[in-house]
Amino acid sequence: MAKFNKTLYQCTQCAGSSPKWQGQCPHCGEWNTLTETVAAPAPVANARYQSWTAQTQPVQQLSQVQAAEVPREPSGIEELDRVLGGGIVKGAVVLLGGDPGIGKSTLLLQALSAIGSTRKVLYVSGEESPQQIALRASRLAVDAARVRLLSEIRLESILATLQTEMPEVAVIDSIQTLYSDQVTSAPGSVSQVRECAAQLTRMAKQSGITIILVGHVTKEGSLAGPRVLEHIVDTVLYFEGDSHSSYRMIRAIKNRFGAANELGVFAMTDRGLKGVSNPSAIFLSSYRDDVSGSCVLVTQEGTRPLLVEIQALVDDAHGFQPKRLTVGLEQNRLAMLMAVLNRHAGIACFDQDVFLNAVGGVKINEPAADLAVILAMVSSLRNKPLPEKLVVFGEVGLSGEVRPVTRGQERLKEAAKLGFERAIVPAANKPRQAIDGLEVIGVERLSEAVEYCARR
Repeated sequence: MAKFNKTLYQCTQCAGSSPKWQGQCPHCGEWNTLTETVAAPAPVANARYQSWTAQTQPVQQLSQVQAAEVPREPSGIEELDRVLGGGIVKGAVVLLGGDPGIGKSTLLLQALSAIGSTRKVLYVSGEESPQQIALRASRLAVDAARVRLLSEIRLESILATLQTEMPEVAVIDSIQTLYSDQVTSAPGSVSQVRECAAQLTRMAKQSGITIILVGHVTKEGSLAGPRVLEHIVDTVLYFEGDSHSSYRMIRAIKNRFGAANELGVFAMTDRGLKGVSNPSAIFLSSYRDDVSGSCVLVTQEGTRPLLVEIQALVDDAHGFQPKRLTVGLEQNRLAMLMAVLNRHAGIACFDQDVFLNAVGGVKINEPAADLAVILAMVSSLRNKPLPEKLVVFGEVGLSGEVRPVTRGQERLKEAAKLGFERAIVPAANKPRQAIDGLEVIGVERLSEAVEYCARR
């Protein structure tokens, strides 16, 4: 007698399963993430005995393996190559995530058109009709004759087409729309997304096809589907940017073939996305050094130093609870910096509303922004601008010390190239040889930096 499939509940965040529905996932602790799914058929009774008799594979010493550089092919878009680590790798699987309408399909269509001039490419669309894609290609003025198109959401049909066509680069737009006949659940479910991604990855490794998967993001900003999806692929890219701004950023979160945390900057135009070779000039285009509460930070995104304006507004609290709001910066770290500023510089902000903003839609996660954030708050509180043409970077510890950061020399050279004349940096990051046109002030304590800005 046939055995009925068992119903399970899987978490959309960690892919953990539970026999019954409950409000909180017992594995990762997230709330309202369990969705109903059908468990896979149970294996046959003698499967474990068959595994014992499976043919063994040869084992070799690691020292006998010849290490070689992975060859890369340019995508035709310089900023995309930067994020990928130098170009496209044969047989790699790339996951590109971002908010709806931010420009994922536009960028990939431009990239496929550029790659198609020398190599065979395939665009698999599960969301848009061929007519819609043709309309976008016409608007972007790309050569549509270079791109081969398939409108399909059934995984088995896509795999068969890839086996027949054998393109060098294939785009799947998007992974959440695919479904496999082997999984009895709706497209976009945890089981479908994981199975489809695993089958496409296996196809890429066996055939050498570079596959780029487009993924949706949740309202929290993470990729939709289980986190195991990020472990399956080789590279994970996030498309960031404010929908009200014309600038977009691609950040590499994971890259098995290059450095992670690389950043590519694009400008959205009527002809699609254009790479920005000098993003610091764009982020500082409206910067004024005669305004209080503004400080220029030199942050590091992968191998690229960026100059970003940090704005702070400190005002008397008009409510029972003072407000703390950050845009592009860590809000939890703000509370710590305010406590350090009070204890080691004698400046209290506990009864003030504090608002911070990283201009340009940049998200800054490194602690090197600590010193710039504090000086911007002090400038706003005193209503006194910082010294002219000043850049700042440095990590602030709980005891008030200013800690060194990585790539300090590169940060200073980028600031000097853009015309800045002064820099407040950790004493350990002060260069041994002077940099032309740049006065470097090394500080060991937070109080030293605050006193220097007060004297100017």
